[in-house]
Amino acid sequence: MKSILVFDSGVGGLSVYQEIKRKLPDQHYIYVFDNEAFPYGELDDDVLIERVSGIINTLCQQHEVSLIVIACNTASTIVLPILRKAHTIPIVGVVPAIKPAAALSKKKSIGVLATPATVSRDYTQSLINEFAPDCEVTLVGTTELVYMAENKIMGREISKVTLSQILQPFYQKTDCIVLGCTHFPLLKNEIQEILGKGYTVVDSGAAIARRVGELLNSVERIGDENFTAQSERPNIAYCSAYKDQIQQIEKELATAFDLKEIRRVPFF
Repeated sequence: MKSILVFDSGVGGLSVYQEIKRKLPDQHYIYVFDNEAFPYGELDDDVLIERVSGIINTLCQQHEVSLIVIACNTASTIVLPILRKAHTIPIVGVVPAIKPAAALSKKKSIGVLATPATVSRDYTQSLINEFAPDCEVTLVGTTELVYMAENKIMGREISKVTLSQILQPFYQKTDCIVLGCTHFPLLKNEIQEILGKGYTVVDSGAAIARRVGELLNSVERIGDENFTAQSERPNIAYCSAYKDQIQQIEKELATAFDLKEIRRVPFF
């Protein structure tokens, strides 16, 4: 059985990995995070392209991969065209869930919570223009939540006060909040608790999982491989730098995410 490879700069992509694994529990998974270069929003485009392409190409040479998920908004907007030229297998990217948020909003006023890089990119405005032209959109860019999500995985306490301050621009104004960074769904319970019942919080994880299922079914129908067979191999993770923080999350990755081993990407 081939593997589904899920890639991100840090642990944020675990939110996408969880959704895919929930929908397709019998697949074999490789989760890859480039923690040496985290966060990606601060990298120049050419550096990001070199790192993502190098890591993906190396692991695809070492493993039989059926499908790649780039579970990072920043990397998706920059690297997807290059990866799709280099590989014949399906490659799925992520975009903020602006379309479903616009449909769900009763006030026709939505919020987009993302990294500063995602908030400022033209593609985000294009999504708003295409899918939410009748909505008032409040954009909030924050890197703080990225670090909060990483800290949560490491078992550190999350400051509800800081989180409340970040969410302040949405209060009384919006009724549907888009989590536009894959790190942020790891804090979804805390965000929903602070916002309260009058707000709907959406992310793109479920939509990505559905798309992955559709693509794998298409491959199976043309006879490439039986993707319904259960994998008996343990799911694994790769990091680009084996730092002290990795030791802190190894147990969490194994128990909560069923990633039984962490290896270092040989590209570095």
